[in-house]
Amino acid sequence: MQTAAAYLGAAIAEIAGCFAFWAWLKLDKPVWWIGPGLVSLALFAWLLTLADSAAAGRAYAAYGGVYIAASLAWLWLVEGVRPDRWDLIGVTLCLAGAAVIIAGPRPVG
Repeated sequence: MQTAAAYLGAAIAEIAGCFAFWAWLKLDKPVWWIGPGLVSLALFAWLLTLADSAAAGRAYAAYGGVYIAASLAWLWLVEGVRPDRWDLIGVTLCLAGAAVIIAGPRPVG
């Protein structure tokens, strides 16, 4: 449960941080948007360390599926663009891959 919460929080923090830069560069928002964006990206990095994994690369790989799902939620909820069937098929494949990475049996030791 801790890993799921860490991944969800990390996804929100990462998307918000990246969106701050997007808004500044593409939506003509003021440069001060970068400050909260940097804080959000630092929070993202810290939250990923809370994932229950012995290897950082595995934690990051599994997180990728969660990030993609959160990105599509952001697309719909914040940007007002409804994901299409290809988005939904793609995110399903990504989440299945993340589940395999997270839950796959590992040798002890």
